[in-house]
Amino acid sequence: MDHKELMRGVRLLEIKTRRLVDGALTGHYHAAFKGRGMQLAEVREYSIGDEVRDIDWSVTARTGKPHVKVWEEERELTMMLLIDVSASAAHCGTSASTLRERCAEIAATLALSALRGGDKVGLVLFTDKVELYIPAARGRGHILRLIREMLSFEPTGRQTDLRAPLEFIMRVMKKRCIAFLLSDFISPHDYTAPLNAVAARHDLVAIRCSDTLADTLPNVGLVNYTDAETGSHITIDTSSPQTRARYRALAEKRREEVRTLFAARPARYMETDTRSDFVMPLMALLETGTQR
Repeated sequence: MDHKELMRGVRLLEIKTRRLVDGALTGHYHAAFKGRGMQLAEVREYSIGDEVRDIDWSVTARTGKPHVKVWEEERELTMMLLIDVSASAAHCGTSASTLRERCAEIAATLALSALRGGDKVGLVLFTDKVELYIPAARGRGHILRLIREMLSFEPTGRQTDLRAPLEFIMRVMKKRCIAFLLSDFISPHDYTAPLNAVAARHDLVAIRCSDTLADTLPNVGLVNYTDAETGSHITIDTSSPQTRARYRALAEKRREEVRTLFAARPARYMETDTRSDFVMPLMALLETGTQR
């Protein structure tokens, strides 16, 4: 992609997503996250009427008098976009757009919503390692830079390891942030431990992007498949009803495993594919906390 083509793509994506942001989505984003961030302002002696849950037990034990924590609302939020750019995300499947392009469209919409609210936005692009990190900042120029990288960055890795972005966010983000994790969540590694850590410290929103029709095999006889991430080859007889049924069952099993993983944690989760509209599901996600 040359520079002129890239800039045209960035501009078109900005125009498309800005229309969405100018609608109701920004309001849903603000309602879901604005005012939820809290930071410690001071510790003072307990007064009648204070919440028992705000008691600072360590200070109370040290001084011999009950003390409470006083919190203040953090008006400024930080959004971090964690986007899978592995080889499987570049796969078109049965749609004209790739999973990576769909992730970029969703992420651009979220970033422009944050821009409207005066919040900072940062970016992490990952494969089986963190490929690119852009610290959070404000401003339209910064958001356009993020969109350019989402569309044009060429990763060196091909495989997926979801531990990499989760562990990275825990290292670099000391204050609470809103972390949007966009991926197909096809990862051979167990990422439960860093997922638990991120969900406990930050507002975690997981968005699974997929190509729904790619989860079913067409009946076209013998087909040679190549794994986009590992390069391994396999020949599949798609004319076999049993083979097609096993393929569908395996795809559903993977989806259910990811759903179960996030349902058991304080995180928001939604699924979208390259063929469907993501705006209404995203609004529902921000309203209710989950969308399946």
